[in-house]
Amino acid sequence: MKKRNWIITVAIVVLLTLVFVPVQQSYSAEGAAATGITGSALDGQFSLSHEVKIYVPSTVKGNIQITEEAQQKFVDQALAKFSEWFGGATAIDGEGAWVDKDKKLIKENVTIVYSFAETLDKKSLDQVVAYAKQLKEDLAQSSVSLEVDGKMYFIE
Repeated sequence: MKKRNWIITVAIVVLLTLVFVPVQQSYSAEGAAATGITGSALDGQFSLSHEVKIYVPSTVKGNIQITEEAQQKFVDQALAKFSEWFGGATAIDGEGAWVDKDKKLIKENVTIVYSFAETLDKKSLDQVVAYAKQLKEDLAQSSVSLEVDGKMYFIE
């Protein structure tokens, strides 16, 4: 009886190995091939897989425009902090909008400061969130937008 149980156990392990391992390998290979990177000039190149963005407002108290010089000070501050934390940063201009409680469209210029990172850990995320909270206070905003790996957070 013990020999029979042992044979059944070995047969199950072999069967699972024959079925599961090829499925797992084909799935991961298919994912790499789908991106078009495998076999390309990018194959094996250093890459950064995480992205962190902060949206720097151009207003205080939600809708009072600040000077370009004042906004540039905050953008430069964000560029310096992100460069220190992640090794570099980029700033791009954008236009944001929302509808206020009176159903009025509020538009403002924003500067999106972003960095790519190889890894994101608790310490680096906590630093970014603390900075977003400070920026919110400095500009008297109800929140500051922070985007991490494509997910938007409103830091209040």
